[in-house]
Amino acid sequence: MKQIVLLCVTLGLAGCGGDRSAGPTRAVQPVASGPISAACLQSDRKARSPALCGCIQAVANQTLSGADQRRAVGFYSDPHSAQVIRQSDSGRDRSFWRSYTEYAMQAERVCTA
Repeated sequence: MKQIVLLCVTLGLAGCGGDRSAGPTRAVQPVASGPISAACLQSDRKARSPALCGCIQAVANQTLSGADQRRAVGFYSDPHSAQVIRQSDSGRDRSFWRSYTEYAMQAERVCTA
């Protein structure tokens, strides 16, 4: 159940809003471009923005390999594929899912703070 919540949080990061006009105490969020940022920007999520999608990408750059990033991009167009991977018995899928959930938790901490 926790993993499903993490997946929803990650997929929803581009859909969640928040007041981006907070005062000077707000931490500066990292920004990067790459495959996850591009998929995020192309998504139909209402609150997507270059800043949010760039932050999600910056966290991905720190926590996921390039291959894992390319694999995660598919979740934007096919969220069910994440469920299939999460439930897979494959060692490769289990390893990817561990990395992905760590990424999701870090992205939530950094990009929605």
